[in-house]
Amino acid sequence: MLRVAVVGSGPSGVYTAQCLVQQDPEVRVDVLDRLPCPYGLVRYGVAPDHEKIKSLQRNLRTVLEHERVRFLGGVTVGAGGVGVDRLRELYHAVVYCVGASADRRLGIPGEDLPGSWSATEFVSWYSAHPDTVTDGFVRGARSAVVIGVGNVAVDVTRILARDAAELSPTDMPEAALTALAGSEITEISMVGRRGPSQARFTTKELRELGALPDTDVIVDEAELALDPAYRDPSGLPPAQRRNVEVLRAWTALPHRDVRRRIRLRFFLRPAELLADGGRVGAVRFERTVPDGHGGVTGTGRFEDVEAQLVLRSVGYLGVPLEGLPFDAERGTVPQRDGRVLREGAVAPGEYVAGWIKRGPTGVIGTNRPCAKETAAALLADGPAILSRPVPDDALPLLREAGVEPVDWEGWLAIERAEAALGASLGRGVVKLPDWAALWAAAGR
Repeated sequence: MLRVAVVGSGPSGVYTAQCLVQQDPEVRVDVLDRLPCPYGLVRYGVAPDHEKIKSLQRNLRTVLEHERVRFLGGVTVGAGGVGVDRLRELYHAVVYCVGASADRRLGIPGEDLPGSWSATEFVSWYSAHPDTVTDGFVRGARSAVVIGVGNVAVDVTRILARDAAELSPTDMPEAALTALAGSEITEISMVGRRGPSQARFTTKELRELGALPDTDVIVDEAELALDPAYRDPSGLPPAQRRNVEVLRAWTALPHRDVRRRIRLRFFLRPAELLADGGRVGAVRFERTVPDGHGGVTGTGRFEDVEAQLVLRSVGYLGVPLEGLPFDAERGTVPQRDGRVLREGAVAPGEYVAGWIKRGPTGVIGTNRPCAKETAAALLADGPAILSRPVPDDALPLLREAGVEPVDWEGWLAIERAEAALGASLGRGVVKLPDWAALWAAAGR
């Protein structure tokens, strides 16, 4: 019987487990995760007001409840935990689905001023990720700048603009809800260095900004028109064309007397974060123009935009996992068809799927074909990797080494505790906010 460890319980890991048990009636899969909670970015990355996307957890749950799949949460792999070499001794094959947890940096002066955060840190806070170390994001801020024009940038912009009454029905942790309810932010600028036809957000996400109550979305037609495709978007791919059409329609809308304003800005490249009283007070942008080759070039003209809160949303990077090869430039593990490469040669029994395999691209559904490719490679290698003896069950040996995983029943206990917490607050399910609360609920 083929015994496989999948490291990571987000979509790529769960889809990999699903492909394996569907295609091989003998394979058994342990899904390991550093957190005691499954689902990865579906739990800790999808915005709390996106209930339809979050409902994907039900599909992932079905896989993790399969009779030949076992969830083992609270298991660190790599430094400070179970080593890569040890996993290879315990399983015929190991598939690493560890995502891309680091943020790309701007590389500009002032980036580390107080009040400047990565969008991922902000998302982790309002999603109750247990690694969150601060709650002071909106404190003392009147205006915010979000640098980036992808879906994550739209998410954090929308959350900043929502009222507490709209967020209360979600599973947002109580501390974040209380802080956002007291927010004094009235101006939010979402800024991209290129034009509207090159923005990475989806039209659905963009339109949601225009549907926010008591909020105006302001775009400058003269700024949009710097994009050669703005006047005639007919030659653009459908997704980009729809984005431009939405933005064009917004230029004709009258401004209203509202509580908050969202300004969508384009062709502005961050050059420096400016300090005010020991924290960020503004972002200095350089005006850019198209270079004719899909990029932009600076003009030497600058504009300062006030902001006591800056959220940087310019992409993710994978991080090295001790014991695995790593391509620092791409932020991925070297691989071929999902097989890990060590010094250019296939490493028997080691595989990758998801962002650590292909980089932080695509949407949640993109992980399905990615996982399918990796699972197919693993099963094709089955006869060779099965020849190496491994324990019938790795769990007793993990426990002997001091690892005490949170099993599926432990996760269900966390779910019950979150439902009880929500009921006590007069809300629906509310996420437990920290490691101590999660461990206690799981009986650890």
